[in-house]
Amino acid sequence: MRIPSDAELQVIVKEVLARTARGEPRPSQPGQPQADPGRVVALGADHGGYPMKQSLKEMLEGKGFAVIDCGTNSVEAVDYPDYALAVAREVAAGRAWRGIMVDGAGIGSCMAANKVPGVRAAMCYDHATALNAREHNDANVLTLGAGMIGMALAQQISETFLATEFGGGRHARRVDKIMAIENEQAAR
Repeated sequence: MRIPSDAELQVIVKEVLARTARGEPRPSQPGQPQADPGRVVALGADHGGYPMKQSLKEMLEGKGFAVIDCGTNSVEAVDYPDYALAVAREVAAGRAWRGIMVDGAGIGSCMAANKVPGVRAAMCYDHATALNAREHNDANVLTLGAGMIGMALAQQISETFLATEFGGGRHARRVDKIMAIENEQAAR
């Protein structure tokens, strides 16, 4: 795999910024879901994250979010990439505004979700990482490690992730560069 030169990246970034200036949606922001886009969350877990997913589902619905439950629905062993993919696809397709995926450590699901074009998944383990993921990186999928954090902290991280707006400004330029790399690699 060839890494683009700085000059090639500059051309890609200029194209993305030009589309944004014309009012075209950024490639990182697919069409919005039919429901209130700020109230639909895709939620998934593997067997290790199932109890935490259920707790988060109850919390989210209690706060007025619509939840697309991507499974799993038991503690029977399953493969986390399948569920991370399901959550990521809901977000990338615009059927969900944000996604949350829970596995044992949160790392593998983050890797899997980030393979879906338009998804910027972040594995967060405290309030500060959730805030930074949203404010600086415009992350749209949160991954959590059920074996690393407790239920109360998972809820706090999720609340922070969903409540924090993207900061824009200098951060938008950087996110556009991330998406330009994705687009360039997808074109190969």
